Amino acid sequence: MLKRFSTLVAAGAFVTLLVPAAQALTPAPLPTTSDVTTVAQGCGPGWFRNRYGRCVPGRVYRPAVVCRTVWNGYRRVRVCR
Repeated sequence: MLKRFSTLVAAGAFVTLLVPAAQALTPAPLPTTSDVTTVAQGCGPGWFRNRYGRCVPGRVYRPAVVCRTVWNGYRRVRVCR
């Protein structure tokens, strides 16, 4: 029994000496650029998501168009500015 125990202890010590020390792996660096392209919140051009998550047309505020009719000498012409 003692011979068997001492053989196991010797084998364990031998295996312990053969195993290299464990080293922690450093994590790979995260990529700095993204391959994802954001496209109008998924609604398409000219549309956006409202507070309820629905796609609604974009509001473009244009200046008011003022039209008037003028007499140019021989007929009336509509002029818009």
